[in-house]
Amino acid sequence: MITIIEDTAQKAGKHDIKHAHFERLGINVIRNKLPFGDYCLPPKISVDTKKGLQEVAYDIVNDHRRFRAECVNAANAGTKLVILIEEPLDINSIDDVVGWDNPERAYRPTAVTGDRLAKSMRTMEQRYGVRFAFCRPEESAQLIMKLLEKESE
Repeated sequence: MITIIEDTAQKAGKHDIKHAHFERLGINVIRNKLPFGDYCLPPKISVDTKKGLQEVAYDIVNDHRRFRAECVNAANAGTKLVILIEEPLDINSIDDVVGWDNPERAYRPTAVTGDRLAKSMRTMEQRYGVRFAFCRPEESAQLIMKLLEKESE
């Protein structure tokens, strides 16, 4: 299925003929603010940065419905979603997350463990094709450019 993005500046109801044609062709239309133009194809890759494992834990555990929807939307649009975790600790892979000691557990013992978070991350990768990458905060900009350039080749 092909997905295109329609700018939110396009007036709802004024383009029904186009929308009906898109639907007949099996084209999925999502509306989003575009910096220019009215229609575009989604990017091949999108990088979502997270400030450490605590933010990832919150998104996957506490805000799961929204995070899952983001992953599903990217997959449906044919976009590779990379979650880039800017982690100052020595964590370079999901395998390293297993041993992560969530600081939140000091005052909330039911907070997610590293083992459970790693399992959830692997599930998200398998089900939705999202990829988790890790770097130190000072390496983030360089890695974002490397990921984007790799996909544009």
